Amino acid sequence: MERIGTVGSAYRTASLCKWRRVSSWVGGASGGGSDRVTCDPKQKRLPISQQKHRRFRRLDQTPTEKPKPHPTPDSTEPFPVRSPQSPPPISLRRSQPAAMAPVDPHSYTDGAHPVTAHAALAFYLDFSASAIHASALLTLSAPHSGDLLLDTRALAVHSASTATDPAHPIPFALAADADPVLGSALTLTLPPDTTSFLLTFSTSPAASALQWLSPPQTASGLPFVFSQCQSIHARSVFPCHDTPAARITYSLLLNVPARLSAVAAARHVARRDPVPSDHRGACDDALWCAPGRIVEEFQMAQCVPPYLFAFAAGAIGSRDLGPRTRVYAEGGDTLLDDAAREFAGVEDMVKVGESLFGPYEWERFDLLVLPPSFPYGGMENPRMVFLTPTVIKGDAAGAQVVAHELAHSWTGNLITNKTNEDFWLNEGFTTYAERRIVEVVQGEERAALNMGIGWRGLNRMMERFKDNMEFTKLKPKMAGIDPDDVYSEVPYEKGFQFLWRIERQIGRPAFDEFLKKYIATFKFQSIDTETFLEFLKANVPGIENQVDLDVWIEGTGIPPDAMEPDSATYRKICTLAAEFKSGKIPSEDEVADWSGQEWELYLENLSKDVEASQVIALDERYKLSESRDYEVKVAFLQLAIPTGCRCYFNEVEKCLKQVGRMKYLRPLYSSLAKCSEEEKMLAKRIFSEAHEFYHPIARSVAESILSKHG
Repeated sequence: MERIGTVGSAYRTASLCKWRRVSSWVGGASGGGSDRVTCDPKQKRLPISQQKHRRFRRLDQTPTEKPKPHPTPDSTEPFPVRSPQSPPPISLRRSQPAAMAPVDPHSYTDGAHPVTAHAALAFYLDFSASAIHASALLTLSAPHSGDLLLDTRALAVHSASTATDPAHPIPFALAADADPVLGSALTLTLPPDTTSFLLTFSTSPAASALQWLSPPQTASGLPFVFSQCQSIHARSVFPCHDTPAARITYSLLLNVPARLSAVAAARHVARRDPVPSDHRGACDDALWCAPGRIVEEFQMAQCVPPYLFAFAAGAIGSRDLGPRTRVYAEGGDTLLDDAAREFAGVEDMVKVGESLFGPYEWERFDLLVLPPSFPYGGMENPRMVFLTPTVIKGDAAGAQVVAHELAHSWTGNLITNKTNEDFWLNEGFTTYAERRIVEVVQGEERAALNMGIGWRGLNRMMERFKDNMEFTKLKPKMAGIDPDDVYSEVPYEKGFQFLWRIERQIGRPAFDEFLKKYIATFKFQSIDTETFLEFLKANVPGIENQVDLDVWIEGTGIPPDAMEPDSATYRKICTLAAEFKSGKIPSEDEVADWSGQEWELYLENLSKDVEASQVIALDERYKLSESRDYEVKVAFLQLAIPTGCRCYFNEVEKCLKQVGRMKYLRPLYSSLAKCSEEEKMLAKRIFSEAHEFYHPIARSVAESILSKHG
């Protein structure tokens, strides 16, 4: 995911299904000392931590229902061999209670039970209803009997059945009340030694992972939909163990109108006519095979965390960039041509990444430029990175966002944080890797500017979290906290600083050797911070005596041995920014070779108590409010709003209505909401007119800001 931006809680919508209570309080299986605890299927009991929930059954479900037969998966191997195609079993900490082995504070997944290893998904995309009618044939990592918990959010679950011929119904239940962070636990009571089972379900129009764009909202005039599952939103698309600890492989069938096409973060297998055997009960045969529909088929053979499940469908075109790189976009030929020029060097960047970090394991590195409502700068979905169109700036500067998402191919996708409490393992490593790539491709000065912007961002986060410094730790305690609410630059920039500190201590050649060994050792696995520290100490003997690891991981704030970057360009920009308060505006000669990144760093370093006349004078000379580079434009507008420069309110409004990237929404809405009543009313009016344009995650960010500041 992009390095900068903050999100809030996504919409939490109640399930569309009707339920009635069919049994009383339910509890957990007992036992001890075993990695896997099986339940007596007759007990129908949940783990102890979930006893507050009650069991329900759909009004239209009866014990004698027999779902349609469906294919049985090819493999029911109980303990798959560890490989990219078969995720490793979750390691359990023996200190956890035997009756319930929590894997992740943001998931109902029980570590004493097997997890989903493969999902065969069939999706009918219903654009008129903004919903997906779907089936999921889920295969577990080992046979299981009794209760099994899956994560869901706002899903209507229609049926559950065995993967046998004939199929038999499986009792299932959703919790009475959805948890505002976790959603609803789906409890299945599996027959003895179940390895696979089939679910049919529909998504909600308010699914937190999905944005449905109507024809007037797209460049093509045709409907469009895309997913964004990080951090814990895959559960709003299909029932799953929605934790990065449970890696899966999957197949995906997307049934879409024939005038549209689809892409996914997986290998494209075929575009073909639909056949009735495809959907396994996702919808009626007549609907699945209706005239004017087409099926796009995908396979992901390498195990990935559920948050990396991704797809999009619409009027999507493409341009080749290299032998394993292509750019896709919905915006037509002009946007495609601009994107192809902006990202022309992507193939070379992949080669640089391989030279630094080892083989590229994902076969292709394609890019999808999404409509401007996409809430992030980029999302590192394997094989198909999602990007905002705001990274296309006309000067190849957008390649730095691509460098970050590319770096995730090794750190984040190949090795993944086990929980969101370990998020720095994804983003700190990736920020470090990104800057190493930029250093090779664009030079040390450019990498230093990148570091300087990050340093300013990290210091800004100290101010943001001054009343709750827990979230300035590299490994914060996040039980009960929505990861979206505390998403920040801390894991990115403090994580980078930690790794850079280790590099400075042992030297770059030794750190490079360590990094390659780390990636080779843990690829296709999800690990926690403790595992990393054990590996670090084993491979860099004595490092704990040279770097205070506890201060870096468990300490709040910025450690004393963190270091501000230093370069001639960086020092010059900081000096010019300091002079602005006394009235000195940089001369044209001083900024002649500046790109957007130099201007961004300059604006970030300006004092926030400048006068309106100074802001206006700066803009009159350099037209920053009209910049095509949104990093520059938003940084300038954020500076202008508190000074009372109402002449810029039209630009603020246009920006908030044209772009849904949260990196821009948050500072602009926050700046308006903290000002006078006039600015607050302006913010509320803009939001009321623009909120339908925003992705559900971004919409919630703006709502929370306006609510907080009245």
